[in-house]
Amino acid sequence: MDQLAQSYATDHKFMGTALVSRGNQVLFSKGYGFADLEWNAPNSPTTKFRLGSITKQFTAASVLLLEERGKLNVNDPVKKYLPDAPAAWDKMTIFHVLTHTAGIPNFTSFPDYRKLEPFATTPEQLVLRFRDKPLEFEPGTKWNYSNSGYVLLGYLIEKISGETYEEFVRKNIFAPLNMTDSGYDSNSAIIPRRASGYALGKNGYENAGFIHMSIPFSAGALYSTAEDLLKWEQGLFGGKVLTPASLQKMTTPFKDDYAFGLQVSASGGHKVISHGGGIEGFATELEYYPDDKLTVVVLENVTGAASPAEIGRKLASIAMGETVKLTSERKEITLDTSVLNGYVGAYQMPQGPAMLIFLDGRQLMGKLGNQQALPMFAESENRFFLKAVDAQIDFSPAGGKATELTLHQNGRDMTAKRMDDAAAKQIADAAAAFAKRFKEQTAAPGSEAAVRRMIEELRTGKPNYELMSPGLADATRQQLPHLQEMIAGMGALQSVTFKGVGPGGADIFAAKFEKGSLDYRVWLTPDGRVDSANVRPSE
Repeated sequence: MDQLAQSYATDHKFMGTALVSRGNQVLFSKGYGFADLEWNAPNSPTTKFRLGSITKQFTAASVLLLEERGKLNVNDPVKKYLPDAPAAWDKMTIFHVLTHTAGIPNFTSFPDYRKLEPFATTPEQLVLRFRDKPLEFEPGTKWNYSNSGYVLLGYLIEKISGETYEEFVRKNIFAPLNMTDSGYDSNSAIIPRRASGYALGKNGYENAGFIHMSIPFSAGALYSTAEDLLKWEQGLFGGKVLTPASLQKMTTPFKDDYAFGLQVSASGGHKVISHGGGIEGFATELEYYPDDKLTVVVLENVTGAASPAEIGRKLASIAMGETVKLTSERKEITLDTSVLNGYVGAYQMPQGPAMLIFLDGRQLMGKLGNQQALPMFAESENRFFLKAVDAQIDFSPAGGKATELTLHQNGRDMTAKRMDDAAAKQIADAAAAFAKRFKEQTAAPGSEAAVRRMIEELRTGKPNYELMSPGLADATRQQLPHLQEMIAGMGALQSVTFKGVGPGGADIFAAKFEKGSLDYRVWLTPDGRVDSANVRPSE
């Protein structure tokens, strides 16, 4: 396990702490890199890290504790406790909020979010940011991750219990479990052994951006250590926090494998109950394998490095006696071009975009959807590995014209079938056109017009879904009320300026409005439809 974690640390892809425990036996616990780069203070199992969204499971458990005490019922309408909430919330229950099926728009995606991050706020003011926004869908009908929902739950915990969120979690969870190195993070308090947060930039590590810790609140403001999180897992799944009935509620998924502040899925044939977190300067992962009584904790004080979930799943595999091969251990071999040509083509993933396989000289390359093309290195006649990310690809049959490939990544095996030559040519031509545009930094024909059209259609609430990919059309239908309100609030459109082509293939435009600016990233299909798009506040 140390060799695995050290391999990531050596490549500057991991800085933090990792812990693995089976039952009460700690199998592995060690820190890597520095808690403070300016003082060369090392990370250790007792270093304190911001948890980000791992906080949500503590919030969910707090709600269930209140239910056990007769203070609420998770099936209660939210309006029972917030009677002045809008009429759109009439059918919304606490259960919907716990499971991200309430339809409340995510306030961390609002255009003004980055501008408000540095400033102190209150739970009530946070709720006011999204309370009167249109719901994205009728409660209970769909799933969409929402930090707003978990902020709302923290507000309800305070309103119902008569205590602050920090006090309730400390008294009812941290103190009983002897989690003395856990708490609600603060920008002003002196907290011994707290790690500083960093981001991995073009020139190495940089200090992370500032966020006032009143902003993430009950959706992401707690801190802890690897050792304290082990106490939490042992307490939660050992019956020291909730009754069996409450724990069953908390770990039963409703939609999209999501339960109450926890994801319930499978990895390598093993059931895993987990959640990750991401906040300025920190990336985290907490996993529990109930059938194996295995706990895995990965806490990083740097963003932009390796995924803590990726590291966590590999540590779990090693703990279960499985062989994990490091990228550095894989031996590259040379294959004849005639063999490589048999793998060239386009393959449709079961869920998501196609993967294009092509030759750049004698180098086999892979490009998944709008992602950047990456070199693939042969390990055998039909198995290839990537160095930029931890992934392997098998082609079948070996040595001839492949009919399918299987992508192995993050504990999942995804098989993609070869597409016909005409479809492959269309995708390859689009990829070649992008490579040329990226080199020359020129916009795709029609992309500026597409941005202007989308803005106007959102303003009127009448998007032309036929000019979008099915995925984008579905997402737009789901979020239309919020998107329409956002665009209307920006005022009249004044200009659209091309900023460049991103490495993922997006044309990036700055849209200037009367009341601010937004950056649009759009990807067009070969036939001119908008394949994907996102919008964020201009930097």
